Amino acid sequence: MNLSAKIAYNTLIQFISKIIATFLGLFTIAFITRYLGQEGFGEYTTVNTFLSFFAIIADLGLTLTTVQMISKPNVDQNKILGNLLSLRLISAIFFIGLSPIVVLFFPYSSDVKSAVAIASVCFILIALNQILVGLFQKNLRMDKVSIAEVINRIFLLVTTIFAIKTDMGLNGLMISMVIASAINFILLYLFSKKYAIIKFRFDFDYWKKIILYSWPIALTITFNLVYLRADTLFLSIINRPSKIGIIAEVGIYGAAYKVIDVLITLPFMFIGIILPILTTNWAKKNKKEFNKIIQKTFNFMVIIAIPIAIGAQYTANDIMSLIAGKNFVSSGPILKILIWASTAIFISTIFSHVLIAMNKQKKLIKIYFFIAITSVLGYLVAIYYFSYFGAAWVTIYSEVTMTIMLIYMTKKYSGFFPNILIVIKALIASLIMAGMIYLFKIDNLIISLILSSIIYFVSLFLLKGFSKQDILNLLNK
Repeated sequence: MNLSAKIAYNTLIQFISKIIATFLGLFTIAFITRYLGQEGFGEYTTVNTFLSFFAIIADLGLTLTTVQMISKPNVDQNKILGNLLSLRLISAIFFIGLSPIVVLFFPYSSDVKSAVAIASVCFILIALNQILVGLFQKNLRMDKVSIAEVINRIFLLVTTIFAIKTDMGLNGLMISMVIASAINFILLYLFSKKYAIIKFRFDFDYWKKIILYSWPIALTITFNLVYLRADTLFLSIINRPSKIGIIAEVGIYGAAYKVIDVLITLPFMFIGIILPILTTNWAKKNKKEFNKIIQKTFNFMVIIAIPIAIGAQYTANDIMSLIAGKNFVSSGPILKILIWASTAIFISTIFSHVLIAMNKQKKLIKIYFFIAITSVLGYLVAIYYFSYFGAAWVTIYSEVTMTIMLIYMTKKYSGFFPNILIVIKALIASLIMAGMIYLFKIDNLIISLILSSIIYFVSLFLLKGFSKQDILNLLNK
């Protein structure tokens, strides 16, 4: 199987499995939101957001470092993976292990504090999973990761339903997360045996080498976390006037953000396949192929992201009602705003990974630092006066600014600037789609989404956003 065929195969398998996993995940969220309500889901969101800060710090940049280090020619893959896994375990236990202690100093309920302690085990397991994922990315066998993810989501759904039926509360839901994550880790470890012999290694001199290599990524990821998750954290702790309660506001915002989290798995999934190929082409100084891959990835992201954002302006309330229940219809207006942030993430994901492939991680630190500081200041003011709407608009500012700066940095260090003709075509096709949605006014959300997709892709085809040959090439591959 040639390289193009491997990419197409991985993308197809991941796309199919992602659809399955997404539906399973949405079913799980549907059960949780209906069981917990606005305030309870606010606590659930607070727990996961709080722990995500510790998980990202514990990452130390090792997730992206894994792909880069094992993708280089003539390296000892087993030695690298063994040391990375060991370093990751130690860092995860130390940093994530601090979370149950630190949370005691926050103004949260006892349920939230106990839930943080339980869910910390889940986040440690996820940290280990991410090292193994790097191995499958390098070997273009993300189908193995996809299988594990689907099984993980099945276990999560089943254990979540059990926790709800037995009324185990918030802690029961956290236990279900731990069980599902443990299953995921076991499966990935078993699958990895075909490609590497992974044993815990404690070569401290090599650890120093890894940290020296990964620290720029670690720093940028930490700054990225600040502006990406500070909105939810600040929503949960800033004392302000609220008609429904601060934690309930977190629940409403968190429900809309869950939809965004589902959407942005697609660009990260796709770029995870592309990163090793970008790294290899840049190392070989194959600039023509390097630029070609970036442009095709850019075209793909734009074609997917723009119609989603425009379509959501008409369907957001119905989407939130379907996913989270009628109690969360008020999340619809927030989703209409946040969806534009997801569009920016689709694009920024490409160029952040391009710069990583070029080994320009250090150049990103100033950008992430600037956006982190300005976003925090924005959240402090906007959340106090405008609650979750203020948080949503500052999130858009941070993501759009990040995208612009990353494109500029890519142009500066590689000379590449994307051809934006596809953006214009995707916008025109999306507006045609939106006009049709408005005219037809179909009450059934599923039928409306299917019809919208058909109208959009037919319009884009007629506008030559993609060709018949593109479709034939994909099918042949």
